[in-house]
This record gives sequence, structure tokens and C-alpha cells, in this order.
Amino acid sequence: MHIQDSHWTSASAVASGGAVGATGNGRGDSSRTTPLRVDAQRNLEHVLRAAREVFGELGYGAPMEDVARRARVGVGTVYRRFPSKDVLVRRIAEEETSRLTDQARSALGQEDEPWSALSRFLRTSVASGAGRLLPPQVLRVGVADEGEGVALLDEARVPQQRTQPGAGELRLVPEESAGALGSADYDAGATALLEVVGQLVDRARAAGQLRADVSVSDVLLVIATAAPSLPDAAQQAAASARLLDILLEGLRSRPL
Repeated sequence: MHIQDSHWTSASAVASGGAVGATGNGRGDSSRTTPLRVDAQRNLEHVLRAAREVFGELGYGAPMEDVARRARVGVGTVYRRFPSKDVLVRRIAEEETSRLTDQARSALGQEDEPWSALSRFLRTSVASGAGRLLPPQVLRVGVADEGEGVALLDEARVPQQRTQPGAGELRLVPEESAGALGSADYDAGATALLEVVGQLVDRARAAGQLRADVSVSDVLLVIATAAPSLPDAAQQAAASARLLDILLEGLRSRPL
């Protein structure tokens, strides 16, 4: 998915909940913002909740009209808060990336045993449904082998990770056509997520509890794969838990 938005700077100020104020001489003052009215704040919350649900069910290609319909507001209300779909997609992607990063840090801090920390992160992330909202840029993986070209999966790469000898190197490469999701701010958030998940992976691998060939990108792929979108919430939870159990067994190292 290639997302472009040439007006992100001004749009982000609108989407973040404030409007640029004006000074008495008629010139804009970017240091002053006007807080949202109660009804406008409520609409913003409805739109964000609806966007998470719609994008989680249909993917980031879902139209803004579907978001407006789910939020029970006019599509004009959505565009007043988010001047383009790219801005809304980035807002949701950034929030989900931050959520996953917090979950990974929590697992690192609360579990001493490496496998318990990794599995806790995976279970928490899958249960939250974050896998259905992982930013496409995080999931696009490429492997560069020494002396060979780069084999791309979905046209992008993830930040540099330590891999087994001969397994290649995974790294994040700026993508010109990434648009709003390719900005420096977003890349910083994605890098933070991948670094902390990398710590979980490194610890479990060093303890001999994780297969030697498992990478950070594999772990994120598990989160995305084990979060199917089903119409019935109970069935979805049961399917996610069952699928994750199977995938976790596939990640664990086995004694020779």
C-alpha cells in the first residue's frame, strides 16, 4: 500500500485535537491552540474508534465513507478532523505501533523468563487485535544477502536485526512512495517497536528457547496472522487463541 499526503504537517495539527490560534495582529501563532469543544471531542473519539474497527475488519484500503457510517457521523465530519484518508491511516497506525511497543516493554519488564516474556507479548498483542492494524511498512520485509541482490517481500524492509550467519540482514530502507507512513516521525515509532521486540527475540534465542532462524519480522507476522477478523467475537477470540498456540509451538526450539 502506498500512501501519499503532501499536507501532513498542517493536517496533523488538526487531527491531534487542536486548531492553530490567531494573534491580535491577524497572523497565525503556532504556539497557541484552541481546545476542542465537548461535542467535537466526542465526534473525534467516535471516528477514531470506528476507524480502528473498520480498518481492522477490512484493511487500510477501506473507504472513509465506511468509517463515517460506523461512527454515525457525516463523511464531512471525518474530513474536518482528518483532511485526507492518509492522515487518518497514519494516526491509527502510529497509535497501534505505540500500543505494541508498550506491550513489548511491559512483557520485558514483568517476565524474567525469556520465553514467558515473548509469549506474553504475543498473547497480549493478538488478544488486543493489534495484528489487524499493524502498519504495512512494518510487515514489509526484505532480506539482503552478501554478494546478492535484495529479495523483497511487499517492497520494503525492517530495521537492522541480528540474524544467523548466512541468513542475510533485515533493515529499514526509506521508501519514496511511502508518503505519510514514510515520515521520520513514523519511522522512529516503527524502529522503537522493532528494537524492543528484537530484545524479546534475542533473549529467547540466547536462552535456547526460540528457534535460531526466527527473526523479529517472523514474530510480527505471527501477530498479524493470529488475529483473524471474524463476525462473531467469541469465535474470533477462540480462533485467535487456537492459532496462536499452534504458531507458538512452531517458534519454540526443540532439543536435538
